[in-house]
Amino acid sequence: MTLERWIRAIAGSFVLISLLLAHFVSPHWLWFTAFVGANLLQSAFTRWCLMEDILRRLGVASQSGA
Repeated sequence: MTLERWIRAIAGSFVLISLLLAHFVSPHWLWFTAFVGANLLQSAFTRWCLMEDILRRLGVASQSGA
């Protein structure tokens, strides 16, 4: 999988997991959902994402075949 697909999969997983935690554990987990959404929004404007930096350091390719 490419870097972009990993980021989408991780962000989607974080949102779904935090929604489950909010439902079954505490509604305060919705703050985590809001954080993920805010991070996605700011990365759209700044073109910087911490998860992207982390995945690059782990050796995830940014394009297939790269």
